[in-house]
Amino acid sequence: MSLKLGVPSKGRLMEKTFDWFGERGVRLSRTGSDREYAGAVEGVEGISLVLLSAGEIPRELAAGRIHLGVTGTDLVREKLVQWDQKVKPLAELGFGHADLIVAVPTCWVDVDTLDDLDGAAAAFRAQHGFRMRIATKYHRLIRDYLRQGGVADYQLVDSQGATEGTVKNLTAEAIADITSTGETLRANHLKILQEEPVLRSQATLFKSRIADLEPSERAAMTALCQTLGV
Repeated sequence: MSLKLGVPSKGRLMEKTFDWFGERGVRLSRTGSDREYAGAVEGVEGISLVLLSAGEIPRELAAGRIHLGVTGTDLVREKLVQWDQKVKPLAELGFGHADLIVAVPTCWVDVDTLDDLDGAAAAFRAQHGFRMRIATKYHRLIRDYLRQGGVADYQLVDSQGATEGTVKNLTAEAIADITSTGETLRANHLKILQEEPVLRSQATLFKSRIADLEPSERAAMTALCQTLGV
């Protein structure tokens, strides 16, 4: 049996993850063609590399099908109920930084805080007869955030495409989404509320609290953590 390490299967997150491990003496590599999700680990014995989408990794950790995984804090907290009972963060990797924020049209000149948003939501419902729509992919995190902020008259609508475009397309009045620079928001005439972000996210190495470890896997886990310095 080997210790299973899940990392993002493509793009900048995969490259940066490979670099982070490589700088610490553990070489990760993709084997086969770009269509094959297979990989290899050199530098520590007894570890197999599993290439997955960043969105799949939280569920695989929580199910105990992988022992370690690299993914965003936002994905873990959104996809896993009581996430801290299922996974344990071992190290923040220093890349993949993004904030989960709430944004409204820039023309809403009097809406800058959650209190303002609550007032605007109540006024919107009184005027239009239905609740203000906030487009997002992060329903659990946003619902908790708005509840804690005292915002009431709203509904979350699911966004599977470009969330920033939903206001322009008249399918939502506001959005809640991940942003790193804010450029796309500004291009779509949206402004971020002047509040702390819902969540500050970055790529993080997580350990499954659910996965069972055979003695050989436990030894590999210890050796890997020592090599990585986590």
